[in-house]
This record gives sequence, C-alpha cells and structure tokens, in this order.
Amino acid sequence: MSSSMLSGDCFLDKYFFLFYIIVFFIFHFYMVFAIIAAGEGSRLAHEGIGTPKPLILINGLPMIDRLVNIFLKQGAEKIVIIVNQIHPQTQQHVQQLINNGLPIQMIVKTTPSSMHSFYEMHKLIGNGKFCLTTVDTIFKEQEFSDFIDCFKHSTDDGMMAVTDFIDDEKPLYISYNSHGYITGFHDDIAQFELNPNVNDGNSRCDVISGGIYCLDSRSFPTLKWCMENGVERMRNFQRQLICDNLKLKIFKFSKILDIDHVEDITKAEMFLA
Repeated sequence: MSSSMLSGDCFLDKYFFLFYIIVFFIFHFYMVFAIIAAGEGSRLAHEGIGTPKPLILINGLPMIDRLVNIFLKQGAEKIVIIVNQIHPQTQQHVQQLINNGLPIQMIVKTTPSSMHSFYEMHKLIGNGKFCLTTVDTIFKEQEFSDFIDCFKHSTDDGMMAVTDFIDDEKPLYISYNSHGYITGFHDDIAQFELNPNVNDGNSRCDVISGGIYCLDSRSFPTLKWCMENGVERMRNFQRQLICDNLKLKIFKFSKILDIDHVEDITKAEMFLA
C-alpha cells in the first residue's frame, strides 16, 4: 500500500474523529429548556401584587429573566416559554427578549394547568433531552448546574429535582429506592405509608418535588395519553410516567422555593443573597 493511500486513510480517520467530537459536543452540551409562565398568580394578586408573577423582581431581576440567564449558561439550544393571555405585559417582555436575539420561542395561551401548558409546548421542545420548570422556582445556581450536568450524562428517562426543605402548601412527596430511582409520587406521607406497592421496606419518602423536571422526549407518549384520557395536573402525569415504566431518578437540592405569597419574595432574596 502506497504512502499516499496511508496518509489519505489517516486524513479520513482524523476527519471522522473531528466530526464525532463535534456531534458529541452538540448533543451533550446543548439542551432545550422550557418555562411554564402561564399561571394567573392569583394568590399574589389577592395580596396586593399587581405585577404578573414572571416579572416580579428577585434581587432586582425579573424571575423569568433569571431563569433565561441561567439556562443560557447551561448551553440552552433554545428556550420555549408559554405565557397566558391574561397578562399582556409578560408577553411583551418575552417578545423583547426575543427581539434582543435570545433563542426563545414563545407560546401565548391560557391553560387550565401546568400539564396542559407542557402539552402545548412539547412540539416546540422536540426530540431529545430537555429541562422543564415553572417560572417561580428559586434555587442555587451551582446546584442546578450540577443537576443539568448529571442529566446530560444519564441514560435514564428522566431526573427530578427534589429537596427535603418543605415550605409548600401542597407538597408532592416522592419515594425512591436505594439506587435513587423514583418508586412513587404521593400527596402526603400517609399516602406513601398506606401503599404496600411502594412502602415495601425498600423505599423511603423524605423529599418533595422541586418543580424542576429533566425529561426525554420518550415521556411524550405518556403526556399525550394523559391528555386523551382526561388526566389532570402535573403530579398525575408524573405518576403515569411510573405506571408506564419510565426510569426516573431523583437529584437532591439543598433547598428550592416557590413564589406563591408576598413573604416568599423576601425569603427568595435572602436565600440567594
């Protein structure tokens, strides 16, 4: 074999290796993120807050902007955001972010629940891995970065952010086995304790959902089934994921807060200070 042929083979090998590295980087660094910002924020409104929830300032920055900035740092290929038709200020704000060149795709639609909002978004999210969250989740940025990095390298169907810090009016408790795989979603501890299918001595239930969901598009058939069969609420969608034998793992955060009341704004600012 001539030296020219050998050098040509080496060139092809190097070209293929470079192509592989580029593809690997694209699919492991970039990811789709999605924000549900379609809630009415009725509890805050009743307490005198006239600003739409996504635009409430946390340490001087609108909540939705904070999430967008964090997602961009995590290599967001695109950010899908759904806003409602009730508060045009939110739509205008997101449109300005789009006009500024950010990789955002927006849906404007009022929906009855977070699960319905997710359904409206899933086609824009597309195939592959993604991270979905509500607009008012407050967390430490480094913990979120570790969460995303862990999921990017995972072969599981999903990974749920959880915390043992409980400051929620209606927390969703999550049981999991010794390997960190989720065995059930429960409205309270009693529901877990009374269910022999999950409370079998191999599961524990000492964390709640943080409202941040890393999933794969393999979850979409379950989402569609829920919509077609009248299933409501995000927590019931998550229960159906377990019924459909999807492998979901927990990822523990030290603390995750929601902004539901005026006092939560101060709590969030102190937590992030």
